[in-house]
Amino acid sequence: MKHELVLVVDFGGQYNQLIARRVRENNVYCEIIPYTAGVDAIKAKNPKGIIFTGGPNSAYLPDSPQISADIFELDIPILGICYGDQLISHTLGGVVRKGEKQEKEYGKTEITYGNSALFEGITTSSVWMSHTDLIEKAPEGFDVVATTSVCPVAAMENVAKKIYGVQFHPEVEHSLEGHKIIKNFLYNICKVSGDWTTTSFIDDKIKEIKEKIGDKRALCALSGGVDSSVAAVLIHRAIGDNLTCIFVDHGLLRKNEGDDVERIFKERFDMNLIRVNAQDRFLGKLKGVTEPESKRKIIGEEFIRVFEEESNKLGKMDFLVQGTIYADVIESGLGDAATIKSHHNVGGIPEDVDFQEIVEPLRELFKDEVRRIGLELGIDEDLIFRHPFPGPGLGIRVIGEVTEEKCDILREADAVYMDELRKAGLYTEIWQAFATLPDVMTVGVMGDERTYAHLVGLRAVNSSDGMTSDWYNMPYDILEKISNRIINEVDGVNRVVYDITSKPPGTIEWE
Repeated sequence: MKHELVLVVDFGGQYNQLIARRVRENNVYCEIIPYTAGVDAIKAKNPKGIIFTGGPNSAYLPDSPQISADIFELDIPILGICYGDQLISHTLGGVVRKGEKQEKEYGKTEITYGNSALFEGITTSSVWMSHTDLIEKAPEGFDVVATTSVCPVAAMENVAKKIYGVQFHPEVEHSLEGHKIIKNFLYNICKVSGDWTTTSFIDDKIKEIKEKIGDKRALCALSGGVDSSVAAVLIHRAIGDNLTCIFVDHGLLRKNEGDDVERIFKERFDMNLIRVNAQDRFLGKLKGVTEPESKRKIIGEEFIRVFEEESNKLGKMDFLVQGTIYADVIESGLGDAATIKSHHNVGGIPEDVDFQEIVEPLRELFKDEVRRIGLELGIDEDLIFRHPFPGPGLGIRVIGEVTEEKCDILREADAVYMDELRKAGLYTEIWQAFATLPDVMTVGVMGDERTYAHLVGLRAVNSSDGMTSDWYNMPYDILEKISNRIINEVDGVNRVVYDITSKPPGTIEWE
């Protein structure tokens, strides 16, 4: 089934993914396309609507991103946001200019709405502005339908041509009822029916996979993370025993994680799962290595070797399954990310491993959509909502040389940390939390005796994409419980610290 499509044309805006997610939240399939793709490529996709994103440039400068005026003759509804709004005005003969100091607007701004299908049912009047340029005069044929105290054209429309523009950002949460503006554009103006649902995606994808793979064989490198897990279950639903998953347990996982992965996929989903217990092999390669990038490289290369050895034992496999998601595609330049992700997702599949094709069943989905699909497929909530975990695992959370003893200490400390977060109802509020074991020994007093033991660092951050993050303001009483439990229950630890560094300047992981 071919779904209705709305295109987000990217002009370099920082919220391009957020706009697409807002559209999809309204059960409308959406894709992001660079403005350089051109009008013919946009027309060929036959979208029900088009949204121009914001961007950092000035529409009136010759070297700024532009688009042919032909796009306004396609009879396809268009919504311009911020720079997209200014670009519409500039291209169609309006006046866009640099704002004076008092005319620039950043942050929460009060707005006055006029009568428009775009603002139907909206009662509040606060939006999020971020602009230095402004539209002084709307193009001929456009009506001004919103203003602020300093912005004469905060929104404009040409109903006959179905072209709309807003100077503010309805996609961000700070724009109260901004979600209604996007919904109004989709349903009142684009006249969509809203046929994009998790159920329809699963049904369509299973049909597509069956047609593509048929009775041939597929191999999946299963990490136990959300993306590869959902991809594996979805492919298994389509081709059953023709899928084989290889799970490389490098001994650098969280407590019981390897057993959980085996239980879920081998027992519950009855999948062909090969668990490779390679702990000694990885720890042997890491012996004496302390430099973070060296550790990452060793772990990645060893993963390749193990995966290659195991896949060669299985004979010819026609397809390689990967958990590539839409954010990966976007970050790879909105092009064909298969080659890039075939190396990234599984640590670097060798060129000489012979596959007919790479299959990426989640390629169109954002992370939140992947989670919803996973839940509908029956995967455990604990796995679906598990915090992000790096490929090198504890190899980069044990600072300095990685040993079995240090990994065991860190596993136990991290398990206590996660247990207390769940008991306090904080686990799902936090984007990522974990314990780390710095290469630091400290003096302590336990049972009237002097100790010289490990320090454990605790980290908790909130983020939308991992590119930036803020440290989580953990309640003191929760920190106290966590610290007491770790020191009392985990042998070899006598001190606990909490990291209050945001990103930037720090990184989320310590290595």
